[in-house]
Amino acid sequence: MQLQHNKILITGGGSGIGYGLTQRFVQEGNTVIICGRRQDVLDEATKNTPGIITYCCDLGKEDERVKLIEWLSTQHADTNVLVNNAGIQQWMHPHDDDFYSRAKAEIAINVEAPLHLTQLFAKHLKKASAVLNVTSGLSFVQLNKVPVYCATKAFFHSLTISMRELLRPDGIEVIELVPPALNTDLGGRGLHDSAPPVSAFVDAVFQQLQQGKEQITFGFSEMMAKAGPDEIQATFKRMNNLTD
Repeated sequence: MQLQHNKILITGGGSGIGYGLTQRFVQEGNTVIICGRRQDVLDEATKNTPGIITYCCDLGKEDERVKLIEWLSTQHADTNVLVNNAGIQQWMHPHDDDFYSRAKAEIAINVEAPLHLTQLFAKHLKKASAVLNVTSGLSFVQLNKVPVYCATKAFFHSLTISMRELLRPDGIEVIELVPPALNTDLGGRGLHDSAPPVSAFVDAVFQQLQQGKEQITFGFSEMMAKAGPDEIQATFKRMNNLTD
């Protein structure tokens, strides 16, 4: 995809990986629209990165996804790139009383939202040229403490591969960004403090976008994307402290 002169919608663009991508796309000369559930986060992003456009909504709700695309179609019809970044990670166990309700919320944001938005974007935004899906290194190997998160990202990885070929005849590129654990608040504040910074991943994203890659990996996710069954199984056991 071209890296300048786009109008880009980034879901969950006010924090974490989304905000890192927002800053870099603005620096590269793009117009960026971000959406999220918390107005205070959107306001802070606007304060720190002047010029971005914000839209407050809950992507876990179908009607709000429809309203978002309707707003884009009328107010920003030249939007040509969608970045499906918004996601939540729940550390939980099936014995938890709220396991099912939290799982449903996770599925709504991590699966239903990008699935629905991609369809709406491709159908209603006439200048649509690229969709970037943020999956995870946990698409390939599971961390048992976040069981539903891993499953949603595996789904999203698989969906991305199919969507790439389905939308290719329409001139819409579908690119997968596969981050490892990064120093963000995903899953809870402080859980990933020792992980690499978002900026390092964003640098890798733009280097690989310039190279025309359709799947973009970094560190752990690069290893897992290339790993065979034996290496994946060994990594699974090590990550989850399992013994033979």
